[in-house]
Amino acid sequence: MTNDELYVSVDVETSGPIPGEYSLLSIGACLVAEPKTSIYLELQPDSTIHDPEAVAVSGLDLEKLKREGLAPQEAMRTLEQWLESSCPRGQKAVFVGLNAPFDWSFVNYYFHKYLGSNPFGYTAIDMKAYFMGASGCSWRETKSSHISAKLKPRSAPNHNALDDASFQAELFTLMLANRDER
Repeated sequence: MTNDELYVSVDVETSGPIPGEYSLLSIGACLVAEPKTSIYLELQPDSTIHDPEAVAVSGLDLEKLKREGLAPQEAMRTLEQWLESSCPRGQKAVFVGLNAPFDWSFVNYYFHKYLGSNPFGYTAIDMKAYFMGASGCSWRETKSSHISAKLKPRSAPNHNALDDASFQAELFTLMLANRDER
C-alpha cells in the first residue's frame, strides 16, 4: 500500500445476481489496516424481484428491510460520508473485495443511481485475482476456503456483510504480508 491509497474492504448481500433488477440489501465496509473502523448498512429493497436462494443465504428478511432499512439514497450517502470521514485528506479509497466484480457492480450501480458518482471510481482490487497472481494457483483454487487454508486467518465468513468485510480485510492483510516476505 502506498501513502496515497487507503484499502477499504467491502462486502454486500443482495437479493439476486445483478444490479438493476435485484436489490442491494446490506453493505459492510471496513478499513483493511484498521477493521474496527467500519460501517454496516441495511437497505430497503428497491425492487420486488428476488431470488429466494440469494435472500436465504443472507438471512435478511425482505419485509423487515422494507420497514426498517435505509432508503437506498440515504444508505449510499451515509456510506459516502463514512468514506470521506475515514479517508485522510490526500488518500484515495480503494475498493477491495473477495469476488470484487460482484460486490463492486452493486456498489457502483447504487452510487451512480442514487448519488450520481462512485467515490471508489471505476476500479477495484479483486482478492481472488490478486491471490491467483501472487501464489501462482489455478482459478479454482481461489475459493475463500482454499485461500483460508493457505493463509490461516482467525476469522471466517458468515454472510453478514460487515463480518465478511472484516474477514476479507484480515485475508488481504495476510496476502500483503506474504507478498512482502517473497
